[in-house]
Amino acid sequence: MVHLLVKKPDDREYGRVLDGTLLSEILHPRNDPVGMNFSLAHAMLREGEASLPHRLGEAVEVYYILEGEGVMHIGEEVREVSAGDAVYIPPGCVQYIENSGEGDLSFLCIVSPPWRGEDEELVMD
Repeated sequence: MVHLLVKKPDDREYGRVLDGTLLSEILHPRNDPVGMNFSLAHAMLREGEASLPHRLGEAVEVYYILEGEGVMHIGEEVREVSAGDAVYIPPGCVQYIENSGEGDLSFLCIVSPPWRGEDEELVMD
């Protein structure tokens, strides 16, 4: 059975989340029971903002950069990222991203297994 699910941008609500990004959950199996084993969110950082260092204990995360320029930090590694880049973030790695460009940094967050609040923690030195 095919189950068509379409989410429109006007249906999304944004709010600041634990890591400080402005985020809207797009797809999550707890809200969209179509048999997926991932969650999808849209995140933004305004010019000059950075997310807080955090980690997901068990889940793999991928950022797909839609717009803007940033600096991605994963553990001790640092890389510049821009529109079209995909970033793989292994489970358990401390990560954060900085908006280094002019304007918004916009990216998709794909998490597998799906994001759970109890799997995420801030890491403050």
